[in-house]
Amino acid sequence: MSLTSNIHNIDVAQKQLDAYNAQDLDKYVSYFAEDCVVSGLNGTPTEISRAAIKARYAKAFETFPENKADLLNRIAVGNTVVDHELVIRKPGGEQFEIIAIYTFKDGLISRVDFAK
Repeated sequence: MSLTSNIHNIDVAQKQLDAYNAQDLDKYVSYFAEDCVVSGLNGTPTEISRAAIKARYAKAFETFPENKADLLNRIAVGNTVVDHELVIRKPGGEQFEIIAIYTFKDGLISRVDFAK
């Protein structure tokens, strides 16, 4: 894995986070592979396609229109980017920390594992 690939993966991770925070659904899902898998860490996949991810986040954005994720830390090694985030459902509302482990293939996110 080259430094250029790491930089690209970091860039994609940031762009998808920016789109998430803007609640730009189409742009957000464009960073995921068509057959992307989403799962809780060491758990059963909850979504197994870009379309399923889009449906999940369409509902999330509707339910939490002020939702934002603040990046606390990011680590990139090989084809993996790990983000530690503080998710804030709305100002003054529910907050929680989460770790998102992004695996990349062919320049797109091919898998996400969440630890909460």
